[in-house]
Amino acid sequence: MIVIGLTGSIGMGKTTTADLFRQAGLPVFDADATVHALYEGSLADDIEAAFPGTTVGGRVDRARLAECLSGDADSFQRLEAIVHPAVRRSEDDFVERYRRAGAPAVVLDIPLLFETGRQGDVDKIVVVSAPAEVQRTRVLARPGMTPERLEAILARQMPDADKRARADFIVPSGNGIDVAKASVEAILRQLLL
Repeated sequence: MIVIGLTGSIGMGKTTTADLFRQAGLPVFDADATVHALYEGSLADDIEAAFPGTTVGGRVDRARLAECLSGDADSFQRLEAIVHPAVRRSEDDFVERYRRAGAPAVVLDIPLLFETGRQGDVDKIVVVSAPAEVQRTRVLARPGMTPERLEAILARQMPDADKRARADFIVPSGNGIDVAKASVEAILRQLLL
């Protein structure tokens, strides 16, 4: 079974690309969705203990957590030490389930694949990329997003050019869904022949 790592910086179209892989029949593990589920369940108490006042009704309040983390690199590391092992266990279970089922490939949607040193955990890396002005427009259209917040997020992510240089495949998402879909189909033809 081929394990495909899907990554890309914020606003690059990674979620849409993950959906294209799903539509092509591949199982996709969504790290962000897993974090959301963990925030509403098993990790809420641990996060509250590390960051008091960040949960409401037994669930992590993402806005409160973001405020608590704002501008403090050490607090991000503390949060990651809580969250990353739990996400990794869920991911390992996902891969094993599909390996036993005989799937030819799975996709691990990992936004911070390079930043967390995970590139060695996958067989092939697909980077979703768009021009910087497209990225900025997409991200700033999100509710609650500000230019300052975008800059803070980008400061924690590897530059797009560096990601593209390390990719096995690049899905261009700045030229419309049809171009991205054709790229995903070409990747799958090459990998699954």
